Amino acid sequence: MKHVAKTRHRDRQVGGLRVRYREAGAASPTAVVLLHGAPSSSYSFREVLPVLGEHAYVVAPDIPGFGFSDSPPPDEYEYTYEGLSHVIEALLDDLGVERYVLFVTDYGTPVGYFLATRHPDRVLGLVVQNGNAHEAGLGEVWDTARRYWADPTEENRAALPDWLTFDGTRDTYLGGLPADVAELHPPESWYLDWERLSRPGNAEVYFQFFYDYRNHVARFGEIAEYHARYQPPCLLLWGRHDPAFDIAEVLAYHRALTTFQAHIFDAGHFLLETHAAEVAELLVTFTRDVFDRTPEIPLIPTGYHE
Repeated sequence: MKHVAKTRHRDRQVGGLRVRYREAGAASPTAVVLLHGAPSSSYSFREVLPVLGEHAYVVAPDIPGFGFSDSPPPDEYEYTYEGLSHVIEALLDDLGVERYVLFVTDYGTPVGYFLATRHPDRVLGLVVQNGNAHEAGLGEVWDTARRYWADPTEENRAALPDWLTFDGTRDTYLGGLPADVAELHPPESWYLDWERLSRPGNAEVYFQFFYDYRNHVARFGEIAEYHARYQPPCLLLWGRHDPAFDIAEVLAYHRALTTFQAHIFDAGHFLLETHAAEVAELLVTFTRDVFDRTPEIPLIPTGYHE
């Protein structure tokens, strides 16, 4: 019988906010940290955590503004990726996590890269799943966003895609998918996201994340320097039907990193909704390989379970 680790659901006060997180495996100063995208939460990792927790300590926080972490109104809290990276870092410090393999996707990617560039010695490996860090991945679909970032007028805002609706939330999951892939998606995911997103003021919180993304794009040069200097081992996972992040991003990572592997799936933006089992297996192998390169890290033996 194959064992899986139990997922624990906890919260802590850090950085003035209550942060909800999921964890699996035995607590350790070395971990795997999973950062979700938008408009989702750590719920995205529900099928990955029990499998990966058999081999490592795994932490998946709800980034403030999403899931069940605090979501103060925008007039009381400034939502920036840099600021939120300090909150996530405070959570990891509070949990005693010193080094980690870092999984980033979508809007979790800017948060993760602030962690990586601020403390590159703490990041043992990098897993990128439909997350952008190069101009190559931002195609024409981002043209209206670029115009708004350059000139944030009401007219330019009105020209943006109307994604802050139930239909827009659903399309984040299903947009660009062929019918046989779309029918693999459980609808609970976008219904749960919309339930959280439709809370009073939360749409504006999400819009602040979108507006601050311009500062992530402005950091692409700094991120390129981080890649070139530190060369973190990288596992890249990509849903090829993603309408937001172009598949050209895969080659951009390939050109930047020397220890690199890529897996492209017949999937969309939310790859874990349809290919969690395949991703979990790849994460276990990648994590064990990275940890094996650092002999002082004690591995959790296969068969461990809470």
